[in-house]
Amino acid sequence: MDRVAPFQRYFTLSQSQNSIKPKKVSPASVALGPALISPATQLSDLSLSYSWSHLSPSPAFHFSDDLKEVNSLESVKVLHARLLKMSNSWSSDSMTKSLISSYVKFNDFRAATMIFFVGFARNYVFWSSFLDELQSCGGQTRRVLEVFGELCGKGVVFDSKVLTLVLKMCASLMDPWLGLQIHADLVKKGFDLDVHLKCALMNFYGRCWELESANQVFNEMVEKKELAWNEVIMLNLRNERWEKAMELFRGMQFSCAKAYASTVAKLLHCCSKVGALEEGKQIHGYVLKFALESDLLVSNSLINMYSRNNRLELARRVFGLMQDHNLSSWNSIISAYATHGYLNDAWNLLKEMESSDVKHDIITWNCLLSGHALHGSHKAVLKILRRMQVVGFRPNSSSITSVLQAVIELGILKFGREIHGYVTRNELDFDAYVVTSLLDMYVKHNDIGKAKAVFSCMKNKRNIVAWNTLISGYSFKGLFDDARKLMNELEEEGITPDLVTWNSLISGYSMWGKGDEALGLIHQVKSSGMSPNVVSWTALVSGSSQNGSYRKSLEFFSQMQREGIRPNSVTLSSLLRNCGGLSLLQKGKEIHSFSIKNGFIEDVFVATALIDMYCKSGNLKAAYEVFERIENKTLATWNCLIMGFAIYGLGKEVVSLFEQMLGADIIPDAITFTAVLSGCKNSGLVNEGWKYFDSMSSVYGIIPTIEHYSCMVDLLGRAGYLDEAWDFMQSMPLKPDATIWGALLGSCRIHNNIQLAEIASKKLFELEPYNSANYVLMLNLYAMFDRWGDVERIKDLMSDIGVKNGQVWSWVEIDQIIHVFCAGENHPDEGEIYYELYHLVSEMKKLGYKPDVKCVYQNIDDSEKEKVLLSHTEKLAITYGLIKSRSITPIRVIKNSRICPDCHTAAKYMSLVKNREIFLRDGSRFHHFSEGKCSCNDCW
Repeated sequence: MDRVAPFQRYFTLSQSQNSIKPKKVSPASVALGPALISPATQLSDLSLSYSWSHLSPSPAFHFSDDLKEVNSLESVKVLHARLLKMSNSWSSDSMTKSLISSYVKFNDFRAATMIFFVGFARNYVFWSSFLDELQSCGGQTRRVLEVFGELCGKGVVFDSKVLTLVLKMCASLMDPWLGLQIHADLVKKGFDLDVHLKCALMNFYGRCWELESANQVFNEMVEKKELAWNEVIMLNLRNERWEKAMELFRGMQFSCAKAYASTVAKLLHCCSKVGALEEGKQIHGYVLKFALESDLLVSNSLINMYSRNNRLELARRVFGLMQDHNLSSWNSIISAYATHGYLNDAWNLLKEMESSDVKHDIITWNCLLSGHALHGSHKAVLKILRRMQVVGFRPNSSSITSVLQAVIELGILKFGREIHGYVTRNELDFDAYVVTSLLDMYVKHNDIGKAKAVFSCMKNKRNIVAWNTLISGYSFKGLFDDARKLMNELEEEGITPDLVTWNSLISGYSMWGKGDEALGLIHQVKSSGMSPNVVSWTALVSGSSQNGSYRKSLEFFSQMQREGIRPNSVTLSSLLRNCGGLSLLQKGKEIHSFSIKNGFIEDVFVATALIDMYCKSGNLKAAYEVFERIENKTLATWNCLIMGFAIYGLGKEVVSLFEQMLGADIIPDAITFTAVLSGCKNSGLVNEGWKYFDSMSSVYGIIPTIEHYSCMVDLLGRAGYLDEAWDFMQSMPLKPDATIWGALLGSCRIHNNIQLAEIASKKLFELEPYNSANYVLMLNLYAMFDRWGDVERIKDLMSDIGVKNGQVWSWVEIDQIIHVFCAGENHPDEGEIYYELYHLVSEMKKLGYKPDVKCVYQNIDDSEKEKVLLSHTEKLAITYGLIKSRSITPIRVIKNSRICPDCHTAAKYMSLVKNREIFLRDGSRFHHFSEGKCSCNDCW
C-alpha cells in the first residue's frame, strides 16, 4: 500500500454524507458509477457563508440582469444560491458557464471546479475553455484533480465523459497514481468502458507509464473501433515506435477500420524521419484509395516525405496535383527545393506563391535562409536577411541560427557581434539553439574569451550541447588543459559527459598530431561504460588526415574495422583525402567501389572527396566522370574539379569549367578564384588572370586575399613580367608575406634574374629563417651563374642558423607496395635500376636529350655533374616503375620537393622513348608526361 499512498490526498472523505466522523477509504473502493446525480444534491456540501433558508425565488428573477450586478465573491454566492432555488433555470449551459466564470474571476477556483464537474453539460470544447480561463486567472490546473478527489470522497459518481476528461488531465499533468487508481476502480466496479474512455486510458498509460501497458489496453478490447485504432497508432508514433505503428496500421486495414487524415499524416512524417520510402509509397496508395489527397495536411506530409527521401520529383508531382495550396503547402515545397540545393527553383516557387495571392510568412523566409546556409550560399543568406526585414519580417530564433551559420563560414565576426546585440535586445537568448550558435560563432572565430563570456551568461540554459561546444573550441585550439578542466566542471554540475564530449577531444588531439593520445581517449570512453561509435573513430581518422598524418590515419581505419565499426560518409571522405594525399590510386579505387556497393556514392561529400582523390592521384579522366554523375553539384564540387585541372596546368580547361559553373547559376567564392587564378598562372594565361582578378571585387564583391595576390605575382613572374610583378607587389593593399616573396623568387630562378632574387631571398630569410627550400633556390641560382663564393656563403649561413636540407625522397607504388627512394640511401635493386637508367639516357640522347648540369650546385666538372643528375630520386623512381610495372600502366611518382629542370626534361624523353604515361606530383604541382610533352607546357 505504500505505493498507493499519494492517492490519500484525493480520497479522504467518507462516501456517506451523514457520517459524523470522516472514514478513510481505500483507493480501490472509490465509488465510481455510471450515473450522474442531480446538481442540487451534489452541491449541498458547498460551504457558503450565508444561509439559504431565507431566500425565496422571485418572480422578477432575471439571471443576466443579476449577473451584471455581481461585484464580489459574496454576491456570486448569493446569485448561485438563488439559481439553485430556480431548479428549472439550472439546465442552461450558458448560465452555468457564466457562474463558473464569475467564481474564477473572484479566485474561488474550488467552487468553479465543483460546479463544472457536477452542473455542466460537458464536452471537450467547454473543458478546454474552462481550463484556459482557470489558468489565465492564476488558477492551478492540478487543483482541478484535487476537487475531483474531494467530490469522489463525498460520494459523487461520474459518467464516462468526466472520467475521460480526468484521465486526459492525469496524462497531461503526468499524474500516474490518480489515473492508475481510476482504472483500478473501473475494473473493480465492472464499469462499461466506451471507446473514448478506453482511448483516454491508452493515452494515460502511454504518457505516464509505459507504452506496452497502453498497447495492452488496446489488445484487451473486444471490439476495436476506428477511434481506438487511430489512438494506438498515434501513441506509438509519438513514442517513436515506428515499426510497431506500421504493424498496427497494417492490422487496422485488415480490420476494415479507416485511418484518420491526422494519423496518415503522422505516419508519413514517420516515413520522412526514418527514410522509409517504400512504406511511404504504400501509404500514398492508401491515400489515393480512400481519397485523402484532398486533405491539405496529408498532401503536405506527402511532399515532406518524398522530399526527405530525396525524391524531389515526386514531391513536386504531389504538389502539382493538389487542387488547393495553403501557406503550409507552399512552405513545404519551397523548403524541399531549398534543402536539396535547387535555390533558383525555390525562388521561382516563391514568385508563383506571390502570384497565387498567398502571402508568405516567417517560415517561408526561414526555409530560404536555411537552404542557402546549408548549401554554402552564405552571402545570399545575408541578402535574404535584409530582404525579409525590408518586407516587414523580424528575424526569429530560427532565422538567427541560419544567419549565424553564414557568419561563421564567411568569417565576419563584426557582423556576428551585431547579431549578438540583436539577440539580446529582442530577448532571443531564451532559445538554447540561438545561444549555442553564438557560442559556436565565437569559438570558430578563435575568440575563446567571448565564447566563455557567452557561456557564463547562459546559466540555466547550459545544456550538454553548450558544454560540448566550448570544450570542442578549447580542444580544436589545442588548449587541452582548459578542455579537461571544463570537462571536470561539467561533471561537478552533475552532467555526465556524452560521446560528443569525448569525440570533440579525440578530434582535437588527432588534429594536433597527438594520435596516440587520441587513441588513448577511445580506450577511456570504453572504460567509462560507453561504446566508441563511428563518429569517435572517424574523428580519429579525419583529425589525423587533416594533420597530414595520412599513414597514421589509415592505420586507425584498420583498427576501426577490427573493432567492427562500419564507416559512414565522413569516414570515407577522410579516407579518400588520405589516398589523395599519398596518391594511393589503387586504395582510392577500392574505397570508390565500397562507396558504390554501400550506397554512399550519392553523398555529395563522398563524391567530392572522390574527385579530389582522383585528381591528386593523377587520374583526371576518372575525376571528371565522377563529377559528371553528380546530379546536384555544389560549389565545393565545382571548386574541387577546377583546382584539379589547375594543378595540372590545364588553364584553358579551368577557364571553360569556370564559365560552365557560372552558366549553372553557381556563384563563385574566394576558393573558386584561387583555383581559377592557379590555373591561369600554371598555364601562363596572363590576360585571363587579370580579367578574373579584377572581376572578383567589381562583379562578385569578393575582396582578394593574400592567396589571390600571390597567384597574380606568380602569374606575372612566370610569364616573364618581373617588373610588372614587382610594381604589383608595391601597390597591393596587403603587406607581402612569405608566399608573395616566394612566388617572386621562383620566377627569378626561371628567368635568371639574380638582382630581384637577392631582394626576395633576403626578405624570405627574415620571414622564414628555417625554411631550407628558400636557401636551396638561391644555391641553385648562384650555381647557375658560377658564383661559387656566394654558394659557400649561403651554405655557411645555413650552418650558422642551423638550417638543414630536408630529406629529399620520391616514391612509386607497384602492386600496392610503395618503394621509396631517398637521397644518400641505397635501394635493394639499385644495380638493376642504374643499369636500366644508363641505357635509357643513352636512348634519350639520341633523340636530343642534353643533361642540364646547371641543376647541380656543386663545384665539380660536368661529367661528375651528369652522374649526380642520375642519382636524383625522381629519375630512380620513374625507372623502377618502368622496370617493374606492366607496359600499359601509367607510372605514378610522388616527390616531396620541387622537380628540377633536368628531371622535368628527362621525364618527357622517358615518356617518349618508352611510350608510357608518367604522372609526377612534386612539392608544388602535378606533371603529366606523355609522348615527350608535359601538361604544364613547360610553364612551371
